[in-house]
Amino acid sequence: MQNDRFIQRIKDFVPIIEWLPKYKIGFLKWDLVAGITLASFVLPESMAYATLAGLPTYFGIYCCLAGGFFFAFFTTSKQVAIGPTSAISLMVGTTLAVLSGGDPAKWAAIAALTALVVAGIYFLAFACKLSSLVSFISDSILLGFKAGAALSIISTQLPKLFGVEAGGSNFFIRIAHLVAQIPVMNLYVLGFGIVALLLLIVGEKTLPGKPVSLVIVIASIIILSLTNFSVYGIHVTGFIPSGLPQFQSPTLQMKELDGVLELALACFLMGFIETISAAKTFAIKNGYQVNSRQELLSLGFANLGAAFFSAYVVSGGLSQTTINDKSGAKTPLAIIICSVTLAVILLFFTHLLSNLPEVILAVIVLHAVAGLIKIQELKKLFKLSKIEFGVAMIAILGVLVFGILKGVMLAVIMSLLLLIKRISQPNIAVLGKIGETNHFSDIERHPDNIQIRGILILRIEASILYFNSEFITESIYSKIEAYPDELRLLILDMSPSSYVDVGGSKMLLRLSEEMKKKGIQLEIVEALSTVRDILRKIGLERVTGKISRMRSIEDAVDTYSIETSG
Repeated sequence: MQNDRFIQRIKDFVPIIEWLPKYKIGFLKWDLVAGITLASFVLPESMAYATLAGLPTYFGIYCCLAGGFFFAFFTTSKQVAIGPTSAISLMVGTTLAVLSGGDPAKWAAIAALTALVVAGIYFLAFACKLSSLVSFISDSILLGFKAGAALSIISTQLPKLFGVEAGGSNFFIRIAHLVAQIPVMNLYVLGFGIVALLLLIVGEKTLPGKPVSLVIVIASIIILSLTNFSVYGIHVTGFIPSGLPQFQSPTLQMKELDGVLELALACFLMGFIETISAAKTFAIKNGYQVNSRQELLSLGFANLGAAFFSAYVVSGGLSQTTINDKSGAKTPLAIIICSVTLAVILLFFTHLLSNLPEVILAVIVLHAVAGLIKIQELKKLFKLSKIEFGVAMIAILGVLVFGILKGVMLAVIMSLLLLIKRISQPNIAVLGKIGETNHFSDIERHPDNIQIRGILILRIEASILYFNSEFITESIYSKIEAYPDELRLLILDMSPSSYVDVGGSKMLLRLSEEMKKKGIQLEIVEALSTVRDILRKIGLERVTGKISRMRSIEDAVDTYSIETSG
């Protein structure tokens, strides 16, 4: 029995052991097509993202090959595809530019070290069961962050499109630098890039799910190989080493670790959010469930593989996952086939990529990140909540002014502050009787409700904690002062309060004692079991009487009516 449990536990940690022996041979043709199609899509995209990270283009291929291969063994998702992403690549590039001092060898070494630290964070989060951590970052902040990140990335790629030198530490400086160089822009590079961009846009509309970018890459390589366009200033990627990435351990130095840790935390947050979002989206579409905690482990091994095979931080991306799903992927075997396909390209066909124009990679990035700016979603958010729209705008500006790395940290801080604000200032509703029924609801929302003479019924719509107890106390006293008649009974409906800490329970005890001095009876109704337990331990029942799970607002009102009428 213990042996069976141990085997099942291993299968839980390494899901491929569970699903591969049960693999349906009918799925193979779908996974094969999906894997090869995915490889043709991520090949140019990953190379383009590697340039954002300030690394040679082939590092992007290594990310998809090594990261995807290891990820497939541990994931519970059937469609998520792994590789570098635009936001993470730019974070890596801007941070490593400072840490490496511009030394290419050191740049690559710290990139691998970052992936190793990110893997460690994922493993720690898995051990501590922190898969719900990302829930602290709201959708509104993510919407703003992604739009800001897209604009920031666009500002780094536009100089390549115009054929001029890049410069500037943030979005506004980069755009100003670009505008100043417009008089000396290279019209040949610009024309080549615009044609490619138009073809990408048209191709996406007319041939959705097809590797249009690969066709454009191949066409541009052929044009540069057969013509003398290179004399017009169209730069190419140049030499790409043949062969698979070598296994090597990242060098770990404490002075580098200090700078890498902040970057790694930001990459962890963004990577996990993006991966889980994609995983859940396609799990719902295809009728199965993903294990969020297990994805911490799968991403940990994906980044561990990237760290030891000359790559950098990887995560799941929505664009490549969409391609994988549309191509018919049925299991993670499609990701393994994608890795094998990329390995074949690295072994035998890298010489064909040496004439790939850099402007084409810039165009691929521009086209990919433009979809992160969701104008309609921002308009919808503005209609739904002006406050959350404002938060999204602050997130956008934070990224544009301070950069993507600090923008991520700002987004996290803003999420926590917004959460704390909501919890620290909960709504205290005054309840009234609904007509001739025995139900009670918020008088502010339903002015026709009847407020019973001598009784004030309040509903505390949050957990009662040490940092919101003072606000709750002040709110209760303000409701009491606003009560139009002589108050005899104060009823606290605590059904929405899922938790009361020591500070909150002491506040309720002080409130009950104050009410008793004023001749006002305090009664707590509909409290949950954990709340009742701590209130009893603090001694509240000595003042209020028994706090029962069976006691309702209606019971308290009826008891009061009987006592006063008698």
